[in-house]
Amino acid sequence: MINFKQKLNTKIVQQTAICAENFSLWYGNKLAVNRVSMEIDSVGVTAIIGPSGCGKSSFLRSINRMNDLIPNARVEGRLVVEGQNVYEKRIDLVLLRRRIGMVFQRPNPFPKSIFDNIAYGPRLHGIWERTKLHEIVESSLRSAALWDEVKDSLTRSAVALSGGQQQRLCIARTLATQPDILLMDEPCSALDPIATGKIEELIVALKENYTIIIVTHNMQQAARISDKTAFFCLGELIELAETNKIFTTPANPQTEAYITGRFG
Repeated sequence: MINFKQKLNTKIVQQTAICAENFSLWYGNKLAVNRVSMEIDSVGVTAIIGPSGCGKSSFLRSINRMNDLIPNARVEGRLVVEGQNVYEKRIDLVLLRRRIGMVFQRPNPFPKSIFDNIAYGPRLHGIWERTKLHEIVESSLRSAALWDEVKDSLTRSAVALSGGQQQRLCIARTLATQPDILLMDEPCSALDPIATGKIEELIVALKENYTIIIVTHNMQQAARISDKTAFFCLGELIELAETNKIFTTPANPQTEAYITGRFG
């Protein structure tokens, strides 16, 4: 089996973490992503914006091969993560998804205790020592800015938390397996403004140590938290640039039309 590089305790700094080269994705006969070529930096936040059905989430889920779960999905081109094409036939998908964590639109805590939610991934990867699990749980919850709120109730059911707390718990659960890359598919779309603010603050704090790609319909959110922004339309990458440039002086007329609300 081809494995990713082991980087459990140290992070290798690379200028480019993800590189798509003429990457296309079909669902049966439907073309969802059309010959996308782009590079994503190893540290920072890249936002992907665009109208509904433009291929944003399809591209995001391609990075850790979540689209493999959809019948008749197929790809062409290359999608290289940390120097390795993730669509090589002998790729280790378990390790791939450990290294590339994902946070979904709606919080999806397991119907288990807060502690067991965070410990689930480490246990899956062979860590059972109670002391070590406690260290991982505390570290992950601290990184997700949730520890102070739940440290005295780790045996409480995770589904009893508020929506915003549940989403931060899901982020902590993802961090527990020590990923290098975090994929976030509209992580605030089901949250109220206060909870959204906390998640945005968390993303800004995490971006110093992780490659973060966030799909969002909220252009104000993209402007607030991202370093670079990619605009997708009809499955194609229209423009990728520094976020400030995208929102002030976009190079492509389609981007300007979307940013100014003339379509989408």
